[in-house]
Amino acid sequence: MRKKIKDTDYLAISSRIRAMETGLLTRERMEQVLDARSDEEAVKLLQECGYSQLHATDPEALDAVLSAKREELLSDLADSVPDPRYIDIFKLKYDYHNAKTLLKAAAVGMDSGHMLMDMGRVPAAELKGAVESGELENLPPKLAAAVKEAKEVLDTTRDPQLSDIVLDRWCYADMDAVAEATGSAFLHGYVKAQMDAANLRALVRTIRMGKSETFLKGILFQGGDIPVDGILKVSAAGGAGLKELYGSTRFRAAAEEGADALSGGALTEFEKRCDDAVGEYLAGAQFVPFGEAPLVGYLAARETEYTNLRILLIGRSMGLAPDVIRSRLRASYV
Repeated sequence: MRKKIKDTDYLAISSRIRAMETGLLTRERMEQVLDARSDEEAVKLLQECGYSQLHATDPEALDAVLSAKREELLSDLADSVPDPRYIDIFKLKYDYHNAKTLLKAAAVGMDSGHMLMDMGRVPAAELKGAVESGELENLPPKLAAAVKEAKEVLDTTRDPQLSDIVLDRWCYADMDAVAEATGSAFLHGYVKAQMDAANLRALVRTIRMGKSETFLKGILFQGGDIPVDGILKVSAAGGAGLKELYGSTRFRAAAEEGADALSGGALTEFEKRCDDAVGEYLAGAQFVPFGEAPLVGYLAARETEYTNLRILLIGRSMGLAPDVIRSRLRASYV
């Protein structure tokens, strides 16, 4: 039986996290990168924040560097966190990404090796072997069940989108189960916020595509704070009541942008507002002196930082105006 972990068990790592937070990319530094006169100057500014090998004009190389930084961070903190499940929350999504890649590659006879991300709980090569052989018993139980169901759906329908939906549903169920097992209300709240953001995105996108509430019901995630019945009611009404449903929640601004998107507006600001709402939840971790909340908040802040770095550098390389890039940046943690 796993020993119950107390907040005080996080005293040492909480102190370390507070020190590491000083290295996060601030809004001021992002503005400096935006105003840099050249890509070389922008990269030099980021080198001062610990990103020594960024490639401003090569998306694949940039992604490789950010993936390496992510893996290094998770590995570093895994050695000192009292409960490894807090790290698992940030790793398991890569298991499901790899499962999607493997199943779709197998369906069309492609080699998936170069598309796998070796940052999950299960080494990519091990997962590849299990999926290709069908011997899933050594995988985490929910991941094994997800692969089995997704493969059956793909084999039956030949529709990779439906297979992906199955894996996404299992991914959130896995995250929810891990969060609940830790006993952390803060971590569980973070997972719920992500579910609510994903469901709001699904609602707006399916209405824009002219999909029915029956279709939407099949892709919504159970377990968030926004009731699924309410979301389906808005869908059946073609978007009417969207702002009212989310008006008293942290997703109010996102819902307002979603309503504009349903009237023909772009989805860019809507997507950003969904991410910012999750970030608003995490911001509360900054006021917790010790415990698991600072750890979760910091790890999520780094994920947002990687997203913003990509937006900044790819936007610059495409010649986008600073105001356009600025409008796409997610709210920073610091």
